[in-house]
Amino acid sequence: MRAFVRLTSSVPLFAVLFAGTFFLLGHPQSAHAQTQTTPVHNARALKPPPGARVAILEFDDMECPDCARANPLLKEAAEKYHIPWVRHDFPLPFHTWSFDAAVDARWFDTKSKKIGDEFRDEVFANQPSIQTQDDLRAFAQKFAQAHNLAFPFVVDPQGKLAAAVKADYDLGQSIGIQHTPTIWIVTNKTSGVPFVEVVDRTRLYQLIDEALAETK
Repeated sequence: MRAFVRLTSSVPLFAVLFAGTFFLLGHPQSAHAQTQTTPVHNARALKPPPGARVAILEFDDMECPDCARANPLLKEAAEKYHIPWVRHDFPLPFHTWSFDAAVDARWFDTKSKKIGDEFRDEVFANQPSIQTQDDLRAFAQKFAQAHNLAFPFVVDPQGKLAAAVKADYDLGQSIGIQHTPTIWIVTNKTSGVPFVEVVDRTRLYQLIDEALAETK
């Protein structure tokens, strides 16, 4: 969609100058894990994929430092418990290249979901070295070459990947996302509340253990 097409190489100055205003007004923000849970307005998406009892569900921004800190922990937990890790895009409007990174990741998804997820992991791991959209493109090209892929000059000519990223962002807004990362443990429970937000990440494994026990 036009409002979320690939960004130009320069960020509007007001987006930088008023980034702090987004925080003050309660707009979605990138910050350390919050001390309060997210007020959920629409819980329909807070469920595991079909066939799964429990899953990790995350809304992240690939330019968010706290998302980068959370990423290896979530990956490790998903592998340890053999549960799905559902990753949603929530690129914050005041970040320079996060929307483009989400589009690039979805391009790699079209080649292989495994490669797409590996790209996301590598972006988070190398986040400090990616400062501009040019840095991101160079990183994506190098990643593509390492996987014997030709990274296109125009990644999303029809805007379909950008539309999918925007759909994720809109979904997050409908739920009530206020910061990134926002992480839930979601279950297939039919009674009670089938999800819990991971506010304190030191309790991640405990929350997964409890969810698995409740869904036996």
